[in-house]
Amino acid sequence: MKTYDKIVRDKIPQIIDNAGKKFDIHIVSDDEAISYLDTKLDEEVKEFHEDNNLEELADVMEILFSLAKKMGYSEDDLLNKRLEKKESNGGFDKNIILTKVY
Repeated sequence: MKTYDKIVRDKIPQIIDNAGKKFDIHIVSDDEAISYLDTKLDEEVKEFHEDNNLEELADVMEILFSLAKKMGYSEDDLLNKRLEKKESNGGFDKNIILTKVY
């Protein structure tokens, strides 16, 4: 038996059940979920650093959307804030590395 204490995607219990395995789950409040999602974000970013693929980036994005929702924001709010910051400060397209400011 493997023990976890982490947030999982909504269909994971069904997937485990379909595999004929038993499991324990519990539901937490949105406030508690933010802490679990924060930990999950670290996990997924680490996996992205290891694998550098689109699937891991999508996992990071899903967690960001979930965090935004738990904090009272929509996906559109998050995407619009991203665009607002890109318009005011730019993106990361030009690969600029700041080394010193005098």
